[in-house]
Amino acid sequence: MGKYSEDARELLRLVGGKENIAAVSHCMTRMRFVLADPGKADVKAIEAMKVVKGSFTQSGQFQVIIGNTVADFYNDFVKEAGIEGVSKDAVKQAAKQNQNPLQRVITALAEIFAPLIPAIITGGLILGFRNCIDSLYLFEDGTKTLCDISQFAAGLDSFLWLIGEAVFHMLPVGICWSVTKKMGTTQMLGIVLGLTLVSGQLLNAYAVASTAAADIPKWNFGGFQVNMIGYQGQVIPAILAAFTLVYLEKFFRKITPQVISMIVVPFCSLLLSVMAAHFILGPIGWKIGAAVSSVVFAGITGTFKVVFGAVFGVVYAPLVITGLHHMSNAIDLQLIADYGGTMLWPMIALSNIAQGSAVLGMIWLQRNDPEAQEVNIPACISCYLGVTEPAIFGVNLKRVFPFVCGMIGSGIAAVICVATGTTANAIGVGGLPGILSIQPQYMLSFAVCMATALAVPFLLTAAVGKRYLQADKINNTEDMAAAAAGMGQSAAAGIVHSVMQEKAAEKTVPEKLTAFLSGKAIPLAEVGDGVFSEGIMGDGMAVIPENETLYAPADAEVAVLMPDSMHACGLKLANGMEILLHIGIDTVDMNGDGFEYLVQQGQKVRAGTPLIRFDRAKIKAAGHPDVTVCVITEQGNAQEIQFHTGKKVKENETVVADFK
Repeated sequence: MGKYSEDARELLRLVGGKENIAAVSHCMTRMRFVLADPGKADVKAIEAMKVVKGSFTQSGQFQVIIGNTVADFYNDFVKEAGIEGVSKDAVKQAAKQNQNPLQRVITALAEIFAPLIPAIITGGLILGFRNCIDSLYLFEDGTKTLCDISQFAAGLDSFLWLIGEAVFHMLPVGICWSVTKKMGTTQMLGIVLGLTLVSGQLLNAYAVASTAAADIPKWNFGGFQVNMIGYQGQVIPAILAAFTLVYLEKFFRKITPQVISMIVVPFCSLLLSVMAAHFILGPIGWKIGAAVSSVVFAGITGTFKVVFGAVFGVVYAPLVITGLHHMSNAIDLQLIADYGGTMLWPMIALSNIAQGSAVLGMIWLQRNDPEAQEVNIPACISCYLGVTEPAIFGVNLKRVFPFVCGMIGSGIAAVICVATGTTANAIGVGGLPGILSIQPQYMLSFAVCMATALAVPFLLTAAVGKRYLQADKINNTEDMAAAAAGMGQSAAAGIVHSVMQEKAAEKTVPEKLTAFLSGKAIPLAEVGDGVFSEGIMGDGMAVIPENETLYAPADAEVAVLMPDSMHACGLKLANGMEILLHIGIDTVDMNGDGFEYLVQQGQKVRAGTPLIRFDRAKIKAAGHPDVTVCVITEQGNAQEIQFHTGKKVKENETVVADFK
C-alpha cells in the first residue's frame, strides 16, 4: 500500500469516480483532471482534505494542488483508480470537451495573444512616455512641450517611435507567427505571411482613409485588379490569413509525398495563403474588424454610453474569472487601428484598480491579523500594478463581499470614464501606471476615475466588512466555547502539556538561502502566476534570471525530480525544511525541451551545487516567462523567515533568505 493510497481513494471518490475521469496527468505541484462531468466533483470536500492545498478550474482542466510530493501521490492515485495517466498535451486536448464553442474561441484567442502581450504593453508605455514629452504643453505659459524646448527630448521622441511603430504597425507579423506556433506549423512561413501584410510596397493602412479611391495602387492582372493595401495594426485580417496558411500547410503536408514535401508544401501553402489574404480575406477581415470596433465604439460614445460603461465596469472582473476577458485585447487593438485610440482599455485598468482597492479595504479590516496580511499586502500591490489574480482569487473571492464591492466601484468609475470620453493611445499596464497610456487631454479625467476606483471599493469593503468579520468572530467564539465545554480539564491540560513539549523540543538552527541564480530578486506577488503569487504552495521569492544554470541555495538532499519535464526540483534541508525550485511559468508544457538535470533524486548536495541547466531562449520562444520561483513548502523547525528581494543577486553569493 502506498503512502497516499487512502487519500488517493478519497480523492477518486470526490471527483466522481473512475468513470468521471476522461484524462489525468500532473505537473510539479498539481494533479490535472479532465472530468466527464465537472459538476460531480465535490470541490469543498476536496479542498478540505489535508493533503490538498487548493483547487481551481482552468481551460477545461480541474487542477488539485498537492505540492512537491505530487509525483508520489499521482502514482498511488493511478494505481488505486486503475487508470493510465496521459501526457499534459493529451490532457489539454481532452479538456476541450468541457469547453463550449465560445470558450474554445476565447482559449484560442488567449493563446494567440499571450506571447504578444509583453511587446504590446511595452509599446503602450513607450507611446505614453512620448505623450508626456511631445503632447503636454507645460512650458512657457502652456504654449510648448518638452520636445519644443529640448532637442534631446525631440530626438528621443523620434527614436522611440521606432519601437512604437514596430509593435503596433507590424502587429500582423506577430499574430501570424503566434498562430503558426500555436497550431504547430512552420513559424517562419507565418512570419513571411505577416510581412506580406505590412510590406512597404503597399499603401499603409493608416493612409487608406485619406487616399482617394483613384489613387490607391493596384495589382493589374489583366482581367481583374486588386488593391495594394497594407494591414498595419489590423487584427482580424491577420488571424484569418494565418489560419488559412496553417490549414493549407497541413493539407499539402498530408497529400504530398515525403520526397518532395520540402519543396511543394511551403511553396503552395505560402503562395495560396498570401493570395487569399490580399484577394479575399484581407478585405473581408478589414470589414469585420471595422464592424466590431464600430459597434463597441457606438456603445462607448452613443446615447446609452453611460449604461454601457456601467455594465462593462461591473462585469469585467467576473469575465476575468471565466477567461472571456481575453477577447478585449483584439477589440482594443482594432479600436486603436480604426479610431486612433481605445476607450475600452481605460475601463479595464479601472476594474483592476478597484479590485486592488477592495483588498486595501481588507488590509484595513484585518490590520491586526499578521497571517492575513501576508497574503493581502502582496495581492494589493500586484493588483495596483496590473496583476489581478492574487487579489481576486487569493483575497476577494474567498469572502465574496470584497469582490462585489470592487465590481461596484469599477462600475461607477467606468461611468465617469465613458462620460468624459477618456481614451488611451494603447494597451498599457492595467493598474495605476496605466495613466501613462492615456491621451494627454484625458489624463486629468482618468485621474478622477482612478480616485473613484480607489476610494469607493475601499470604503464599501471597510463598511460591509465590519459586519461580516464581526459575525465570523462571534461564530468562531461560539465554536470555541462549545469545544471547551465538551472537553474535560484533564484533556485540556494534556493538550497544553503536549504543545509545550513540542515547542521545547523544537531545534532552531540559524540558516540561510543563497541566490540560486543571478538576476533580479522579486517577491512572489510579482511572479504573475495564480498559485505561486497567492502563496498557496507556501511563502518564497523568485529571480528573473540572467544565467542558465540553477544552483542549490543550501546544503540539502534532492527529494523530488520531474523526469518528464525536468523544469523543477524539490530539496529537503537538514532542519526539515522543504524547498521547491521551479524554472519558468507553465514550462511543464515544454516536456523537457531545453532542460537538463545535473543531479539525481536522493543525492546529497552542497550549497552552490548545479541542479538544472536550462535554455532561456527556448523558454521564451515557447511563450513562457523564465522567472524562477523558490517556494518553502514546509518550514521544518525554521522560524522568522525573511526574504530579501527588490535587488540584483549573484548566484551562490547573495543571501536571498535567512531564518532560524
